[in-house]
Amino acid sequence: MKKIKTEEAVGHVLCHDITQIIKGVSKGPVFRKGHIIREEDIPVLLSVGKEHVYIWECDDSTLHENDAAAILRDISLGANMHATEAKEGKIELIADRNGLLTIRWQGLQAVNSLGEMMIASRHGGFAVKQGDVLAGMRVIPLVISKAKMEAAKAAAGTEPLFNVLPFTAKTAGVVTTGSEVFKGRIADTFTPVIEDKLAEYGIAVTQHVTLADDPAAITAAIQDMLAQSVDMVFCTGGMSVDPDDQTPLAIKNTGARIVSYGAPVLPGAMFLLAYTGDGRPVAGLPGCVMYSKRTIFDLVLPSLAAGVEVKADELARLGEGGLCLNCPVCTFPNCGFGK
Repeated sequence: MKKIKTEEAVGHVLCHDITQIIKGVSKGPVFRKGHIIREEDIPVLLSVGKEHVYIWECDDSTLHENDAAAILRDISLGANMHATEAKEGKIELIADRNGLLTIRWQGLQAVNSLGEMMIASRHGGFAVKQGDVLAGMRVIPLVISKAKMEAAKAAAGTEPLFNVLPFTAKTAGVVTTGSEVFKGRIADTFTPVIEDKLAEYGIAVTQHVTLADDPAAITAAIQDMLAQSVDMVFCTGGMSVDPDDQTPLAIKNTGARIVSYGAPVLPGAMFLLAYTGDGRPVAGLPGCVMYSKRTIFDLVLPSLAAGVEVKADELARLGEGGLCLNCPVCTFPNCGFGK
């Protein structure tokens, strides 16, 4: 790459896109990389502030920004997404279907720590829709050393940094607990909330029972639902330390493996997550899920719906960003809650 005066550039090959910005009208390339500069192009280049331009000079040790962006694309591109063409040195990833966006954040951090390059994405662990922009990437200089891009490949590892996983869970069971509901003293306003949230992921509640605070009965109901081959079971209510609240004990007595009882998220601190031997989730949902717009349930449900196991350390990381501010206008998931 060589810098020359624009008036002397006729006949040379432009090695980068030239952007024109017209406020309130447009922003885009007026000339593309590879364009052979003509006499009539000189006034246009000068009008966009280009007193000098870079022309291409072959160098076996360097890569142009578009070619380098293609390498970032290759280490990023995973299942159920596609990449755009390079434009002004930038490539974006677009979702091809609805699903859960997963990110290998260690690899992403390693690449971004190298300098002279960047990959920016939306938060992983949330649902995305077909057509959503997932990530954008580019190198910072117009040319970059091939050795630096080889280092990026090594830092990223052998698996793609991003994937979109389809939602596979289709059925759920709900065990509503609480003597006040069981005896008809109050209406069950919890189950409709669960049904609505599950429906967003194509999951239907096919089993539902209402029980008193009897741990043996709750345990038996969970086991019966699992025997009916539901994909997941949710227990609503009875998650606190009150003496009448028996749901955590009942879930433990099913033999399911407890991942965590408690989460560093508000609302949702009393959340319980367990897994059966064949990997189906059994969760205890605290009362806040019934009345708060967004809670711990919204943070973990996309992973549960995609059949991705939520681990204890992942729950622990939710502490940073785990305070919902109950904004007057909710922008979830396009906010910092949970991340």
